[in-house]
Amino acid sequence: MMRFGQRLGVLPERLAEYVRYHVRIWPEIEAAIASAGIRNYSIYHLAGELFSYYEYIGPPTEYAARMATLADAPRMREWWDIMMAMQVPHPLRQQGQWWAQMDEVFHQD
Repeated sequence: MMRFGQRLGVLPERLAEYVRYHVRIWPEIEAAIASAGIRNYSIYHLAGELFSYYEYIGPPTEYAARMATLADAPRMREWWDIMMAMQVPHPLRQQGQWWAQMDEVFHQD
């Protein structure tokens, strides 16, 4: 299993709307995330910043391909367009990324 932590900003005036969308995500999005091998996915908020955590349970060699398939899932582009209008990319993200990837420094089961 691979674990991921990511950071991203959210526009303060759009936070309530962002939260409303995530109370019950669209069924197609939920199914696509599960099909990609993503489990235990959470998003937290603090002071205008979002932190997401998820676990990928598929083979590590398939991660990139599964994320590409996820990006092509029905309605995913529509969902991302809505979400991205509420978000502010983290200034320390890598080129080509939207969320800034974090390095894991500790884990305990």
